[in-house]
Amino acid sequence: MEAWLEFARGPLFRLALAIFVLGLIRHATLTVLAMRTALRRAGDKKLPGPVLRKATVRWIFPIRAYDEKKTFSVASVVFHIGVILAPLFLATHVALIERAVGLSWPTLPNLVVDILTLAAIVGIVVMFAHRVGTTQGRALSRGQDLSILIIVGLPFVTGFMAMHPTLNPIPFEFMLLMHILTADLALLVAPFTKLVHIALMPTTQYVSEVGWHFVPDAGEKVAKALGKENQPI
Repeated sequence: MEAWLEFARGPLFRLALAIFVLGLIRHATLTVLAMRTALRRAGDKKLPGPVLRKATVRWIFPIRAYDEKKTFSVASVVFHIGVILAPLFLATHVALIERAVGLSWPTLPNLVVDILTLAAIVGIVVMFAHRVGTTQGRALSRGQDLSILIIVGLPFVTGFMAMHPTLNPIPFEFMLLMHILTADLALLVAPFTKLVHIALMPTTQYVSEVGWHFVPDAGEKVAKALGKENQPI
C-alpha cells in the first residue's frame, strides 16, 4: 500500500498537476489570442472595460440574483468557494505541492478547511439533486455534467473521511489512496471537460462583448452569402 501511495502522490500527482496547469494555460491563451484577432478585425475596437469588469464580478459572484428560487445558484457559489479554498489552503496539500514543484503559501486551520470541505460536498449534492430531480435541470444536463460533479465530489468525500478516521469504517491508508487517486483524476480531466471554465470564467463577458464587434460590412457579406441582398434579414 505504501508503494501505491508514494506513486499516487509522487509521479502521478506531478503528471496530473502538469496536465492541469498547462492545459488551462493553453485554453486561456488561445481564448485571449482569438479575442485579440477578432477585435483587430472588427470595425469597432472599443471595449467598455469598467462595465465588463463589473459584469464579470457579478457573473462570478451573483449575490444580487439570490432568492428562495435560486437554490442551484446559491449551491453553486457555496460549492465553488469550498472547491477552491479547501484544496489550496490545507496544510498537507501545500506540503505536497511544495514537495512536487517547490512552491508553498500560508495555510488555513484544519477546522476551517473542514467547514469548506463540507460546504463543497453539500453544494455538490444540491446541484446533483437539482440536475436529476427537476424538469429544468434534466433538460439542461448531459451525462458529462453529472459525471463531472461525481469526479469533483469524490476527492472531497474521501479526503474528509481520511482526515477523520473515527468517522471512517474503511482503513485509513486505503481511504487516503482513494483520495489521492480521485484528486489526480480530477486534475487530469479538467482541461478536457467543462471544468476548463476554471480558467475561462474571467473572460466570459469579454468574449461575449467581442463577439458583437463585427468586421466592417459584415451585414452586407452575410446578406450576400444568404442570397438576400437588399432584403431585411
